[in-house]
Amino acid sequence: MTKLLLVCIMFCAFQANANIDYKEIAQRHKDVSLTEKEVAKFKMHGECLVALKELNFKKKDGFDPVAEWTSYRSISLLEQFPPCEVLIMMEVARKSLVEKKDKKK
Repeated sequence: MTKLLLVCIMFCAFQANANIDYKEIAQRHKDVSLTEKEVAKFKMHGECLVALKELNFKKKDGFDPVAEWTSYRSISLLEQFPPCEVLIMMEVARKSLVEKKDKKK
């Protein structure tokens, strides 16, 4: 019974803390928290991740071979480069691939 109660308390404590955001955590750990400039940089990378998703899924109602290619490449590039760098690469690649595809028509 005691173990079950302990598990329930731990679960409730975890659930209560599940909605904590970075700002709250940084407040508790001021000596090692990110600077405002670093936070802004990472927010920018978050927006770049969203832009990559939008770039890779422009056509939502049909198969898009260009989106398929850029989506696959984006994943592997994100292992090597920050999101905004990958976004720039994929914007250039997508534009070039679409232009080549249009020329073939």
